[in-house]
Formats: sequence, C-alpha cells, structure tokens
Amino acid sequence: MSSEKRETATLAGGCFWCIEAALRLAAGVEKAESGYMGGAESNPTYEAVCGGDTGHAEVARITFDPAAISFSGLLDMFFVIHDPTTLNQQGNDVGSQYRSVIFYHSGEQKRIAEEKIAQLIKDRIFDDPIVTEVTPATEFFAAENYHQEYFQKNPNPPYCRFVVATKVDKMRKQFGGKLKKA
Repeated sequence: MSSEKRETATLAGGCFWCIEAALRLAAGVEKAESGYMGGAESNPTYEAVCGGDTGHAEVARITFDPAAISFSGLLDMFFVIHDPTTLNQQGNDVGSQYRSVIFYHSGEQKRIAEEKIAQLIKDRIFDDPIVTEVTPATEFFAAENYHQEYFQKNPNPPYCRFVVATKVDKMRKQFGGKLKKA
C-alpha cells in the first residue's frame, strides 16, 4: 500500500540522460525529469549550460513514494550509477555541469546525504575521495522537451548504447529486486 505523500530528490551525476534513465527504473519512482539546477541564470538553455558559464548542473528531478523507496535507497542507487570521485567529470563528459551533487529539499535529506557519504568513506567503497556536493535545492529548470526520457526514445545512438545503457545495466544488475516490474 502506498502513501499519499510524495517526495522530491534532485541529483546530479554527469549527463542527465544517464541519471534520469537509470533512476526511473526504481520501484517507487513515479516521475524522473531532466533539467538544470544550481546556477545563477534564469531559464537556462542546454547550449548555455553546456558552455559552462551558467553554474548549473545537469540534474534529474525524481518524484518518489517514500513508502516504496526511501531517499537513502535512491542515494544507494545514485552512488552505484555514477563516479562520485571525479570533480566536474563523468567519463568523457567534462565541465562543472557534470559535477556530482545531491540537492537536498529538507533538513532530513541533508542529514541522510551527509550520513550516506560518511558511511561510504568509512567503508572505503571508493579508492579516491568523494567530491559529491550536498547543497540546498534551488529553482529547478526543466530541460528542453527533446531531453525528457531521451534514452527511452533514443536507445541506439552511440552515447546511449555505450554510456547510458551501461548505467541502466548497472541498475538492473545491482538492484534487480528493487526495480519496477516490466
């Protein structure tokens, strides 16, 4: 039985196509939307954000049912599908728009995020230091329509086959029992 309460998580970890495509698979995730957060410019465009001058990160805004998946559970997935140890970079995607950020929407989300990172450090899950920022959520700007559900609509371009699909496959392998039924 699901609750009526819904929460929002906003996460940045490289190209928003990757984070959005992977996390939308999680049971309890009702909506995943690509967009921009964390910059100074109002209504940024993809071209402006990619130019690196707006200060925005490419993000996925996730609407989820906390009775079905916790914020902590989403963060477990987030830390598997991207590399939180590379500053302003995920693979060949380089620039501050690809930084690793947890944009928290409440004091509780901030606490959970900080505890999750502390536990990952304590458990030595990564060889290099975690550079993920834990930052208050700011205004969310939805990405252009052609970016929404990009991987689902365009699975065959090389970037999608070799980058996005790899992250989706990691989700399926690592969290198979916590994903939506096909």
